[in-house]
Amino acid sequence: MQIKDIKDGQQKIELTAEVIDKSEERNGISKVTDEAFRVANATIKDDSGTILLTLWNEQIEQVRVGDKVQISNGYVRSFRDVLQLNSGKYGSLSVLV
Repeated sequence: MQIKDIKDGQQKIELTAEVIDKSEERNGISKVTDEAFRVANATIKDDSGTILLTLWNEQIEQVRVGDKVQISNGYVRSFRDVLQLNSGKYGSLSVLV
C-alpha cells in the first residue's frame, strides 16, 4: 500500500516508509484506564506522500529520523482533521535494518 491511498477509518494497513521527522515526546493519563502513557508523532514518507505516524511508549525510543519502518495491521484515524497512522495493540511497528 502507498501513503496516497490511505483513507480515514482504514484498517489492516501494511506499509513501509522512511521517518523524516519526529516530534517531542508528550505525557498523558488515559481517561479509560487511568494509566500514564507517552506519545510522539513521526512524519513518514514513501514515493507517494507523507503521513503522521503515532508512536506510543517504547516505540518512541525505537524510531529515529532516517529509519525505514514497516507497519503491519495498522489503522488510520483523523485527529484535528489530520490523518494519523497507528500500529495499535493488534498491529506492529518494526524498524528495518
